[in-house]
Amino acid sequence: MIRVVLDQAVEVDLAALRRNLYASSSCGICGKATIENALATAPPLVGDAATFGAAVIRSFPAQLAASQDVFRSTGGIHAAGLFDANGHLLVVREDIGRHNAVDKVVGWAAVRGLLPLTSHALMVSGRVSYEIVQKALAARIPLVAAVSAPSSLAIELAEACGIAVVGFLRGESMNVYSNPWRVGA
Repeated sequence: MIRVVLDQAVEVDLAALRRNLYASSSCGICGKATIENALATAPPLVGDAATFGAAVIRSFPAQLAASQDVFRSTGGIHAAGLFDANGHLLVVREDIGRHNAVDKVVGWAAVRGLLPLTSHALMVSGRVSYEIVQKALAARIPLVAAVSAPSSLAIELAEACGIAVVGFLRGESMNVYSNPWRVGA
C-alpha cells in the first residue's frame, strides 16, 4: 500500500481526472467523457502535412501479415505495425488485445526516442476503435489503417484531430473515412 499526501499548496483538478465508465459491448471510450476532453489531453495535429500514397498504404497489410509470427502459430492474436513515410515497416508487435499491440508499438518508439511519430502510419489487424485513434493522437501519428472497419466514434475523433482513418484495407481496395487529403493517388 502506498499513501500519498499532497502539500496544501498543490491544486488538483479532480474533474479532469474523472473517469466515466460506460457499460456496453464495445470498448467504450477509455473513461474520457467527450472528444473535447481527449483533444484537451492531446491537441489536434495542426501543421502536420504528412500524406501517404495509396500504393504505399495498400502495401501495409502484406507487410504486417508477413511479420505476424505468433498469429501464424495460433491464428488468434492481433498485431499493430508502424510504418515510415515511405511505407517501410519499422516494427510489429502482437498481443491478444489490439490496444495492447498498439501500446507496444508506441512504447518501442518511445524507448528509441522517436516520439512524436509525425510522418508515420499505424496499421492494426482488427478494427479501429476510438481508443486506437486516441493513442495515435497522443503519439502524433497522422494515419491509422486497418483491415476492418472503424467505429463511428473513431471516425469522429480522427476527423476532429487531423488523423486519416483507412479501413477495409484489403488488396487494391480501401475506404478512407476521415481527412482524405492525407491519402494521395
